[in-house]
Amino acid sequence: MTTPSLPLLLPIWLEGRAGLELAELMSSPLFYGASVRDGGGSPVLLVPGFLLGDDSLGLMTSWLRRTGYRTESSGLVYNVDCSEASVRRVADRVERLAERAGRRVAIVGQSRGGLYARVLAVRRPDLVAGIVTLGSPVMVPAAVHPVMVAQAAAIASLGLFQAPGVLSWQCVDGACCRSFWADLAAPFPDTVGYESIYSRTDGIVDWHACLDPAAAHREVDSSHYGMSVNVAVYELIAAALASFPASAG
Repeated sequence: MTTPSLPLLLPIWLEGRAGLELAELMSSPLFYGASVRDGGGSPVLLVPGFLLGDDSLGLMTSWLRRTGYRTESSGLVYNVDCSEASVRRVADRVERLAERAGRRVAIVGQSRGGLYARVLAVRRPDLVAGIVTLGSPVMVPAAVHPVMVAQAAAIASLGLFQAPGVLSWQCVDGACCRSFWADLAAPFPDTVGYESIYSRTDGIVDWHACLDPAAAHREVDSSHYGMSVNVAVYELIAAALASFPASAG
């Protein structure tokens, strides 16, 4: 990973337009399946962002099911645990989904969930057909708005008291997440598809940190949180999922 080079202030005020993005999605024929190729039962696992749970991707999940995909949630109620512990739990779900479906799984991860998706693809290319990351700072995970840094620090402080299910300061440079950070930076397998969706008007994540050289870069006009309900993002997800190979790795 590279050293972060942060702008003085990310446009966090633009996050207020997520409601408008949702309204546009709900009025789009694409949300109801128009012009979307049937998924044919292909398995897709969805992973939410930091502080969020599977419910935050509920609309996306229902849309994927409506368009013929077999979806599975990450099992994360709130994505605030140690990265290594979380990615191992998600890995179990990927393995079970692949076994049930009889084919490799596509993973859609928003923000921190995209970091998990990349690590899982590196570790299990035999199980992962492709990943789509939504505003995920895979190159510089710390390249986020100071508000998010403060929230992460507050949660990490709870780890000092050994609060269950939350990350700690050791997750940054301690032994618990050493393999996670190594795999996040590892070469990406060429048998796995990789699409990185980013926005220059993201108010939470510095968009430069989303530009993994291993990925195909797809730019949209979206807020950070609005990526889960943005019609342009849905169009790109549909195209990506249709392009991913499903055969064994």
